[in-house]
Amino acid sequence: MGLIYADLELFNSDDLALQRRDYLQSDQVRHIPIKALVDSGAYMLAINEDIAIQLGLPKLDEQLAEMADVRRIKLDMVGPVDVRFVNRATTVQAMVLPGDTEPLLGVIPLE
Repeated sequence: MGLIYADLELFNSDDLALQRRDYLQSDQVRHIPIKALVDSGAYMLAINEDIAIQLGLPKLDEQLAEMADVRRIKLDMVGPVDVRFVNRATTVQAMVLPGDTEPLLGVIPLE
């Protein structure tokens, strides 16, 4: 069985709301293309610290997460973030993984 990746574009949802109200120009909306591992064992969108900083996503909460090696760690929840894939889009919160960890596309945004 192989790994499946999705080419996504992530947007700062707050910036998009400001753009719709004509407070920001479209070129001021923070966004980033990423390649995320599709992970049916994860339920959230998980991004790394660099992506969260580039998008300027505010911390909303903290959540306990179980890692693949069974460790449980507390991670920041940020958002809202718009996730776009081909002709589909959704708005979700994201868990922030430490360092430059590979982004994961979990089942909630995948739906």
